[in-house]
Amino acid sequence: MTPHELSRTDARRIAVRAQLLDGSRPTELADAVRRLTLLQVDPTAAVAPNADLVAWSRLGSSYAPADLTAALEKRTLLELRAMIRPAEDIGLYRAEMAQWAGDGELSPWRERRRAWVRANDACRLDILDRLDTAGPLPSRELPDTCEVPWKSTGWTNNRNVTQLLEMMVLRGEVAVAGRRRGDRLWDLAARVYPEVPVVPLDEAPRLRDERRLRALGIARARGTELPVEPADVGEAGEPAVIEGVKGTWRVDPAQLALLAQPFTGRAALLSPFDRLVHDRKRTAELFEFDYQLEMYKPPANRRWGYFALPILYGDRLVGKLDAVADRKAGVLRVHAIHEDAPFDKTVTAAVHREIEDLARWLRLDLAPPR
Repeated sequence: MTPHELSRTDARRIAVRAQLLDGSRPTELADAVRRLTLLQVDPTAAVAPNADLVAWSRLGSSYAPADLTAALEKRTLLELRAMIRPAEDIGLYRAEMAQWAGDGELSPWRERRRAWVRANDACRLDILDRLDTAGPLPSRELPDTCEVPWKSTGWTNNRNVTQLLEMMVLRGEVAVAGRRRGDRLWDLAARVYPEVPVVPLDEAPRLRDERRLRALGIARARGTELPVEPADVGEAGEPAVIEGVKGTWRVDPAQLALLAQPFTGRAALLSPFDRLVHDRKRTAELFEFDYQLEMYKPPANRRWGYFALPILYGDRLVGKLDAVADRKAGVLRVHAIHEDAPFDKTVTAAVHREIEDLARWLRLDLAPPR
């Protein structure tokens, strides 16, 4: 098939529309998550938890964090490996879980993990028994009876129970049933996951790629391997080339059709983990936007701030908002608005309206600039 020829503007508008960040806001949380395919869970809450911030940037102040809590409690949405997904999507992962637990061929690093689980089978069975009897439970209430410790050069070293639980998620044995004061509550997967058709193993990756492309609009067919959620989409969609950008892309046909319609944009403040900007290379290629999350840098080395929010206006990423929610003082503090190019009056007004709306949504006063 001859690749579609797109301008950067076309590609950006496809991406913005697919991520529900154009002028027509969604109205229902569950519908928005189905379109986005996921909300990433991240504990950093310099402004707000990521899942809530992403939902607010789509739905606006009609969204309340209690809506997400209720959807998780009703199991309309589920948490799977730190990603909140539509409950029905679990069928796309169950066949893979079953294979992981079996004797199929695995890559060396996956084989090492499976061998570690098998070496600690008694602990695994003990966890299943305790959850069956008393679940849901936080990990700290599950005793560590592992015979072989988990070895790592990082923070997971010797965190045997939490690592074993993560492997048991991959095996389809346990699942996150909820959270209590931020701590995950674990239960048997059979009591958490809905009974939905299991998509066969040879079909599930293709369908996941198609869902991901629908959410991204445009993406690379192949990319760097990422944990949990890839950034590439395989052979989903149709081939495309973008003027001024090397290589071939894959584009969602439904989004291609929308290019014939007028594009209406708006201002939006994005989480650093937002899927529009999550793939920094794609962000640079499509939006020509330079951005890094600087929370792990020493303060003196930061250009934009600890948790700077990318600023979207129309089909362009135009700057970064350095802000923090000071809940103790009851204010949203705006340290700086970094303009990649000087804002005109229209952009300035739209961005300030979003900042004011963010403060209202957080139920904080907007602190006067220092």
